[in-house]
Amino acid sequence: MGKHGKHLVWDWNGTLLDDIDAVIGATNAAFAELGLASITLERYRELYTVPVPKFYERLMGRLPTDEEWTVMDGAFHRHYWVRAEACGLTAGAAELLAARQAAGATQSLLSLAPHADLVPLVRRYGIAERFVRVDGRPDTSIDGKSGHMVRHLAALAVPAERVVVIGDAADDAVAAAHVGARAVLYTGGSHSRASLARVGVPVVDSLEEAVAVAEELV
Repeated sequence: MGKHGKHLVWDWNGTLLDDIDAVIGATNAAFAELGLASITLERYRELYTVPVPKFYERLMGRLPTDEEWTVMDGAFHRHYWVRAEACGLTAGAAELLAARQAAGATQSLLSLAPHADLVPLVRRYGIAERFVRVDGRPDTSIDGKSGHMVRHLAALAVPAERVVVIGDAADDAVAAAHVGARAVLYTGGSHSRASLARVGVPVVDSLEEAVAVAEELV
């Protein structure tokens, strides 16, 4: 657990990885293929939700069929991975991770990105050694993060009451509450500040602030 006892569970996309521009670009490229109108960053942040088919329901007025979802998901990821090559870590992320590790505190990474894609990316950005565990989505499910959080903490053997989850989505807070952990939400990713504020957990505008708030929560 480290000498401080607090354990941070970090989200990846939109939190440690500054990829919101790639997400919007890929979304609109996929929408163009599908005959849907383009979407602004502001509207995306107001409507985005997990599971992602619910996001499309908000846009389309109905849930996509299984066949439509397969096409939508495939188109998005095809465009996203091209754009993701140009993405960097969020400002200050590498330094914060290194400082916490140097201080003897522990942290891990839990993402809904496919595990096979996530691990090489984390290594490429030079931060893999900062985490005691890195878990991506192990299957093709479209569920939120709650079930994955249960398995993640069980593998770590970390008591949930000593854990703070830092992410950019309401689903990160839902997953934290599901296991009895706390959460801090960051405004630089998929949600607007207003939509995050409705969740009822602390909302911050930088990762530095997120860590400072997390330190006070447990």
